[in-house]
Amino acid sequence: MEAIPSDNKATTVPDGGFNFLTPEAWKALLSGYSHVVLVANSEAVDLERLRSELPETALYVFFNKVYKVLDEPFVGHSMLVARSDVMGAHIVHRREAADVLRFFGGDDFLGVVNIRVSVEENLSEKSCFEGAEARHLDLTQMLADLYPIGKIATSGFAVALWLADLQLPGNILLAGFSAKRSEKWKVFDVHDWTFEQIFLRLFARMGSISMVGGVDASPYSALAKRFPEVPPVEIAMTAAEVLSERLDNTNSQIDRLMSVTKFIRAVDNFFRRFKPKTRKQRFLDKSKG
Repeated sequence: MEAIPSDNKATTVPDGGFNFLTPEAWKALLSGYSHVVLVANSEAVDLERLRSELPETALYVFFNKVYKVLDEPFVGHSMLVARSDVMGAHIVHRREAADVLRFFGGDDFLGVVNIRVSVEENLSEKSCFEGAEARHLDLTQMLADLYPIGKIATSGFAVALWLADLQLPGNILLAGFSAKRSEKWKVFDVHDWTFEQIFLRLFARMGSISMVGGVDASPYSALAKRFPEVPPVEIAMTAAEVLSERLDNTNSQIDRLMSVTKFIRAVDNFFRRFKPKTRKQRFLDKSKG
C-alpha cells in the first residue's frame, strides 16, 4: 500500500483533551489522497467494486457503526467519523468504540474524527477512543444558516460539504448516499433528506463532488436529451406537477392508514410508558434537574 505523507503538527490547535485542526492543516492532511470516498452505512454501497475501480491512494471515510458495511477489518487508507450527540460521541457513550475500531488499524488508518453539527451536541475527549488517533471537528457554524430549521444534518452531508469547502486537489466521491430506507437499516426523520439530496446533486452537477449512482443515474436527464427544444424550466415544472399529484394520492393513503392503525398505535403508546428510560434519557433528565 502506497504511503500518504502528512505533517500537521505545526498547525494543530490543542485544547485540553481535544485536538482541533485549522483548515490549512486539514487540507495538508488530506491533499495527498487521489480520492476521498465517503462510505454511507447503506446497503447501496458496493465496497468491493469501489476498491477495484479506484487506486490505492484513495482514502475511505466511514461513519459510526461501520459494521453495517464492513464484515472484516478494512485494509487500506481509512478514516472514521464519529458523530456526537448531547452525551458525546455515539460510539463512546454507547460503549461501541472498541467494537467499531477493531475494523481499523495500522499506519493506513488516519484515525477518528469526532464531529458535531449542532450546539446541542458535545464532543468526546481524544482519550475516549481506545488509543486511536483522534481529531475534532466543529461544523455548527458552517451549517447554522444553511440547514433547514428544526432538522439536523446527517454526518455524511456535513462532512461532504466541509470537504468541498476545503477545495482538495483530489476527487470527493459519495458512495451509498441514497437517503432510502431499506429492510435492514432505517433513515431518521430528524434529518431533512430531501434538502440534502437536492443540495448534493446540485453540488455534483457543479463538479464539486461525484455521486455513485446519483446524478448519472437520474432518469430526468434523459428527458432533456429527448426534448432538447423544451426549456429546462418547463421540464422541471411538468415533473413537479406530476410529483405533486402523486404526493396528494400518497397523503390520502397515509390518512387512511392512520385511521386503520389508530387502535394499534394507542396500545403501543400505552405500553411505551412502562419502557425503562435509556441512558441518554436519564442524562437529559438529570441535566434539566
